Amino acid sequence: MSRRILSFLILTIVTLAGSVGMSAGDVKLSVKLDSAYVLMGKATPLHVELQAPASPEGSLIIPEDTLSQAVEVLRMLPADTTELPGDRIQVTREILLQSFDSGTYLLNPVKYVSGSETIASNRLVLKVIPVDVDSLTTIHDYADVVDPSRRLVDYLPDFLADYGVWILALLAVLAIGYFLARRYMRREVITEKKAVVIPPYELAMQELEALKNDHLCEQGHEKEFYTRLTDILRRYLQGRFGINAMEMTTTQIRSILAQSEETRLTRRNMEQVLETADFVKFAKVRPLPDDNTRSFRSAQQFVEDTRPRPQTTEEPDTTDSPTDSPTDSNNSTKATKD
Repeated sequence: MSRRILSFLILTIVTLAGSVGMSAGDVKLSVKLDSAYVLMGKATPLHVELQAPASPEGSLIIPEDTLSQAVEVLRMLPADTTELPGDRIQVTREILLQSFDSGTYLLNPVKYVSGSETIASNRLVLKVIPVDVDSLTTIHDYADVVDPSRRLVDYLPDFLADYGVWILALLAVLAIGYFLARRYMRREVITEKKAVVIPPYELAMQELEALKNDHLCEQGHEKEFYTRLTDILRRYLQGRFGINAMEMTTTQIRSILAQSEETRLTRRNMEQVLETADFVKFAKVRPLPDDNTRSFRSAQQFVEDTRPRPQTTEEPDTTDSPTDSPTDSNNSTKATKD
C-alpha cells in the first residue's frame, strides 16, 4: 500500500514539474496533457505550446510514430500560429496519443530547433489504465435457437427475390403489348367488315365511265382501250354470274353465254366487243372510230341488259280462286252433263 502511495506522489511531482515550460532566452516550449491517466485504447490530446521570436524562424521537431515505447502518435492536428507583440509568434498544436499496453510511460520531449540552438520541452508521464475483461470464471451456455420472422419474399427462389420487380415489369409490358395488338387487330377486322362492297353493275359502269374519260382511242391507243374494255366485261361476268371469264377464251365465253338464260338474248353485244378486241390485240387491225364507238356502246348495253332487276314478291290472291271442294266438283260435273 505504501509503495502505491509513493509511486502516485512521484508521478504527481513529475507531472507538476514537467508542466513548467523550459525556456532558453526568448524561446518558451511546453507540453501538457488534459489528464495523466487514459484508458487503454482511448485517444488523449497532447498540447504543445511554443513562444519564440518571429525571426529567425525555427521548426518544431515532433516524433511521427511514438512518444514512448508503448505510446503511439495517432494523428497530429494542424498548427495554429498567432502573432504576439514585440515581433514574436505563438504556435499551438495538438497531438493525439494512443496506447494499447497498460502501464506508466515517460513521454519523449518535443524539440524546437532555431539555427544552432535546440530547445527541448518538458517530459510528461502518462499512465495507461487497463480495460476490465471478463475472467470467464462462469460457464456461459450457447444461446437458444431463435426462429426469425419470415416474409413472403423469403419463400421465393433466389432469382425471383433478386429480379422479381424486373420480371413483373416485363410481364406488364408484354400484357400491355398483347392488349394493344388485339385491339388493333379487332379494329382492322371491323374496318374490313365495314368496307363498302360495290355491286358488279355499278362497278362496271364506273369503270366504263373512267375508260371513256381517258380518250385512249383519240390518242391512238386502241389496243389499250380494247384490253381495258374486255377486262371490265370479264370482271363483270365473274361478279354478276360467277363466270371465271378472266381465264377463258372468247370461244369459251360465247359458249357459256349461249347456255345461260339471262345472257342468251343479249350475248350478241358481248360477242361483238370480244371479236373486235381480238382483231385489234392479235391481228393488229386498227379499227375505225365508228367501230370503237360501237364496241363501247355494245359493252354498256350488255351490262345494262344484264343488270339485276328488283324482285317483287306477289302474294297469291286466294279469294278470287277458291279451292273447289269435292261437292262443288260433283255439282259442276252434273251441270255439264245436263
